[in-house]
Amino acid sequence: MVLPEYEKLSRLSHKKRQPSSTNLPVVEENEASGEVAELYEHFRSHFGRPDVPGILKCFATHPPMLRHMMDLAESLLFADGHLNRRHKEMIATFVSTLNACVYCADSHGYFLRMHGGSSELLCALQQNDIASSTLTTAEQALLKFAARVNDDSQEIRAIEIDVLKQAGWDEAQIAEAIHIVALFATFNRVANAFGLSSQGLLRSMQDETVIANENAIESNGSIQ
Repeated sequence: MVLPEYEKLSRLSHKKRQPSSTNLPVVEENEASGEVAELYEHFRSHFGRPDVPGILKCFATHPPMLRHMMDLAESLLFADGHLNRRHKEMIATFVSTLNACVYCADSHGYFLRMHGGSSELLCALQQNDIASSTLTTAEQALLKFAARVNDDSQEIRAIEIDVLKQAGWDEAQIAEAIHIVALFATFNRVANAFGLSSQGLLRSMQDETVIANENAIESNGSIQ
């Protein structure tokens, strides 16, 4: 199950940050032992990423939680389900931005771009512009609901579910959206409290695009 975004990451050069967190120690790869070391190796080999992301290192302080989070990643977060990956990453990026989590907003903004989200869509999410024309009417309704789940879940009423149904989402999709929002609200708080900084994945993507454009210009120039 090598993920395309991680396959791409394996070809990019990243500056290692040591330690991964600034507020509270996490379990770094060179310090992992026993079950945690085995789970880290499974992650690297199974998902095709050369390094273990900081959020998993946070969960590794409690190995059973790390194992369950990796299962969630495989079965729910990084897989098409009732919602497809693009919609899941759209929600993850939006919620992470609302919660001012630079680590998750960068990571899932990158994943969104890798799964078909345009740069215009990413910009709209970063600016909390859910009325943007880059979003369908159904997606606008879904993100409006996601904000409610994130900020005011105690105020949600059945009529809001009916609005989503009228927009075209079925009950299974709405339930999955709630799970994604709630999980990322948790991830955002964990990442922020531990002190995870951005991995710079979006910047790496931009830098790679600039280099590719410069190479193309040089190549065209040499032909002429």
